[in-house]
Amino acid sequence: MSVTYAQGFSAAGVTAGISAIKGKKDLALVVNNGPLDAAAGVFTSNRFCAAPVQWSRKAVANGHIKAVILNSGGANACTGEAGYRQSETTAATVASLVGVEPSDIAVCSTGLIGELLPLDKVLDGAKAACAALADTSEAGADASHAIMTTDTKPKTVTLDGTGYRIGGMVKGSGMIAPQLATMLCVITTDAVVSAGQLQAALSAGVNTSFNRIDVDGCMSTNDTVLLLASGASGIEPDPDEFNDLVAAACASLARQIIGDGEGASHDIRIAVTGATSEEAALACARAVAASNLLKCAISGNDPNWGRIVSSLGTVPSDIAPYDPTKVTVDVNGVRICEHGGAGRDRSEVDMTPREVHIDIDLNAGDAEATVWTDDLTHEYVHINADYES
Repeated sequence: MSVTYAQGFSAAGVTAGISAIKGKKDLALVVNNGPLDAAAGVFTSNRFCAAPVQWSRKAVANGHIKAVILNSGGANACTGEAGYRQSETTAATVASLVGVEPSDIAVCSTGLIGELLPLDKVLDGAKAACAALADTSEAGADASHAIMTTDTKPKTVTLDGTGYRIGGMVKGSGMIAPQLATMLCVITTDAVVSAGQLQAALSAGVNTSFNRIDVDGCMSTNDTVLLLASGASGIEPDPDEFNDLVAAACASLARQIIGDGEGASHDIRIAVTGATSEEAALACARAVAASNLLKCAISGNDPNWGRIVSSLGTVPSDIAPYDPTKVTVDVNGVRICEHGGAGRDRSEVDMTPREVHIDIDLNAGDAEATVWTDDLTHEYVHINADYES
């Protein structure tokens, strides 16, 4: 049911003609029907952040959002003042349709950078989406399809708390790097929670999920994660349970992005243990995840541990102190690197599963961290070589 799983939310996904793919659903609308309208957001740190990010960051600053409009088929990024006016006009149109102020509307866009949106189609699509709003599972599914670009499937989550629900949707398949968020994500809950509670839960959840995936090392200009609360259940949740569920929702959606990485044939889990701090473990895991050489080797079913340790060695010792001669590396349960040198023969590693588990022990402390990434395939190149055409 996606974003409509929680009570108090309606949604729609329609074909507005924004996308170059004829007949594709390309505009989604999510409306919080209350009684509460608490909201929180996390956005890209890219300095070329898109106009809708600039608008939505301001809109959510007061902790209140009534509706979110999202389009695929165009990012409205690097479009200057004209692009910002498009986001402002879009918000004003949606606001008039649902009877609120423009500042209560978040705007999200995804697609090609550097071009203005066909605004007439966006506004007509907003009107069509508003007319199609429903709180059904079908409406939630339509919305999750409408935000897809190179995604091959919608990505949704539903979770149950003690008397309340959480639902969510995300899109993302490429241009994914661990920089505060991921592409476009809306998570909804019918719990009675304040904006401050939402922000704390979302920031923590994003930090251990969307901030720890890396498809291709490229940070988007449009990354947006929103968490909305309607309060329709009337339940004030246990804070720890609520935080855990938000984190679980983020983790599920982030993991689904890795599972749908552009052209990927393997999902790669990089777990670093034995670090002196979580920050050190994370720096090491990210360094390995960023290696295109390793990604290509995994694509070829080659557990090339030399590419793992060489990337590990790029992390400065003041960030991650460890002795290279004490490091071990296991790939799918086979220790192919022992004490910084060759271990068991790499031919013993079974590389046929979709998931590849790389376990690195620094043997320097008790901290750990995990990052997920994908391999790089010929198909990834084809997708991104043909993206604009």
